Amino acid sequence: MTPHASAIRTDISRPAAEMVRAFRALSPTTLADVLDLGCIMRIGINPLWPGMPRIAGPAFTVRTARHDNLMLHAAIYLAEPGDVIVVEAGDAEMAVAGGNVCAVAQRRGVVGFVIDGVIRDVAESRAKGFPLFARGVSPIPGSKDGPGEINSPITCGGVTVSPGDVIVADEEGIVVVPGARAAEVLARAQAKAAADAAETLDSWEKKHRARVEATLKAKGYRP
Repeated sequence: MTPHASAIRTDISRPAAEMVRAFRALSPTTLADVLDLGCIMRIGINPLWPGMPRIAGPAFTVRTARHDNLMLHAAIYLAEPGDVIVVEAGDAEMAVAGGNVCAVAQRRGVVGFVIDGVIRDVAESRAKGFPLFARGVSPIPGSKDGPGEINSPITCGGVTVSPGDVIVADEEGIVVVPGARAAEVLARAQAKAAADAAETLDSWEKKHRARVEATLKAKGYRP
């Protein structure tokens, strides 16, 4: 872990609010069509309550030590409204946050948590409508001793997440758009969404079947 003196950073670059709103209008499935596997969180990190709305925002990254949650508890007071707090937890045994931490984060404008680890008091967050994505739940709280880091590159769901990357998450999955590529990815995804919306199911089926049949023939599955 980073030495204490430089373990907490708050001066991160964030995308413009208009860009975040544009990303929120796009499904992770549409974004995945224009991104590579290195930007898609792996299965295992899921919404913890049904009907969760899509969230989008700049990543405010946190790394915690095993059985500890100090840095996440600090992060809720350092993140800015509109941020998504993304956590690389030190284990999946003890919860890194509970109902009060989530409630304070929500009140301060954090749009949701994405946690490679576990959390508790999910019923409270569900009642308040605070989005939670995590590996699961545990009733056991971690300690608050450290060490840890805030706003360093982390690994969450098998993906490298840097502070300020754009996170888009819903029931379809979680994507991480590198900050340096955000404008280019947004333009490509918007074009893809527009093309998909303009195509009828009949047209899609015709092209899809022709492509499948052509591939089967080329591979020797058809005479």
